[in-house]
Amino acid sequence: MRLTTKGRFAVTAMIDLALRQNAGPVTLAAISQRQQISLSYLEQLFGKLRRHQLVESTRGPGGGYSLARKASDITVADVILSVDEPIDATQCGGKENCQGGEAGRCMTHELWASLNSRMVEFLDSVSLQKLVDDQISKGVSINDKPAGKRSMTAVPLPKPMKVNAPNSVFALGASLNKS
Repeated sequence: MRLTTKGRFAVTAMIDLALRQNAGPVTLAAISQRQQISLSYLEQLFGKLRRHQLVESTRGPGGGYSLARKASDITVADVILSVDEPIDATQCGGKENCQGGEAGRCMTHELWASLNSRMVEFLDSVSLQKLVDDQISKGVSINDKPAGKRSMTAVPLPKPMKVNAPNSVFALGASLNKS
C-alpha cells in the first residue's frame, strides 16, 4: 500500500485548517505558504473535501475555508477517501482477479485484503482533533489573530528634503541657459 502525496497533503492541510479555524476562515494561500504545498493543488484537494462536506468555503474579504463539522467528527480515513485516495494493498484493487483473466485470486490476496481492512480501521480510529492535539502538545505556534481590518498606527513620516535642483527637463534646460 502506498499513500500518495494527495492523501498526505490533504491530511496536512486539514490539520493546518483545524489548528487555525478559531480565528475565522483560513485561506488556501496561507496554508500553501505555511505547508509548502502548491496553491493550485490545494484548490483541487479542497474542492473534493468540500464536495464530501468536510470543509465549508466563505467567499469575499475575510473568506476562506473552515471545517464543516467538529474536528473530533472527522477521521483521517474520511479525509483520505474524500480526495479519491484508495486504501488498497491488493494487486487487483479488490476485484479478486489478481492473476488476470479467469485465473482468480493470487495466493496472498487474503493477506492484502486483511491489511486493507486493518488500515481503514486504524485510519478511521484517528480523528483530526487527535492530530491537532498532538501538534499543540509539540508546541506548534498558532496565530489566532483574525485576518480582519489592519489597524493604522501613527508612524512619523520623514520630513521632506529640500532639493535645489530642476524638477523637469524643461527646468533643467532653463537653468542651463541662464549660465
